Amino acid sequence: MDPSEVEFLAEKELVSIVPNFSFDMIHLISGSVGPFRAGLPVKVPIWLAVNLKQQQKCRILNKEWMNAESLNEAKEEEKLSKLFTRMPSNHYIDEAQLLLSVASDDISDADTIRTAIKDIWDIRMSKLRTSIDAFLKSEGLHAKLDHLTAMEINSVRPLLPHALDQMLRIQTVCADLVEDNLIIQLCFNLISKFYFYR
Repeated sequence: MDPSEVEFLAEKELVSIVPNFSFDMIHLISGSVGPFRAGLPVKVPIWLAVNLKQQQKCRILNKEWMNAESLNEAKEEEKLSKLFTRMPSNHYIDEAQLLLSVASDDISDADTIRTAIKDIWDIRMSKLRTSIDAFLKSEGLHAKLDHLTAMEINSVRPLLPHALDQMLRIQTVCADLVEDNLIIQLCFNLISKFYFYR
């Protein structure tokens, strides 16, 4: 899955908007949304909210978890914990980027939120790199990482299988060399014994 596919999944998450128009319920493949009444909040998928905002037909309400105070708390918790902490959304980075890119005028403290999200992402990616490095050095066969989000998993997906394949090749070559060395050593010992006992 590439980043655009992960973003596509994030666009299906719901967000509240306040439309400036009235319209009946819209029936989509993913479900029905609406009815839309001017001035009354309604939940819609992010992709629809972004589309309506770009047409200046709504105001996007901030997601509950997307405020400076709770994000700074999450950042501090992430810093203090050796393990990954649970994020408020499995698509927090994508949702924030999508909403902040089109609705920064609707979201109070947009710059602070953007910075906090980036800081959390950086902390978590640093932890992920450290975890992968420790895993590769331990030559383990499996690992368990809880509370990773879709984009975080996707960011290491291309690298990790390749690194593991390379490690397997190195281990195979090393095992073959050790085996060859043991055979050579055995032959040398046999030859030495043969000449020694003559």
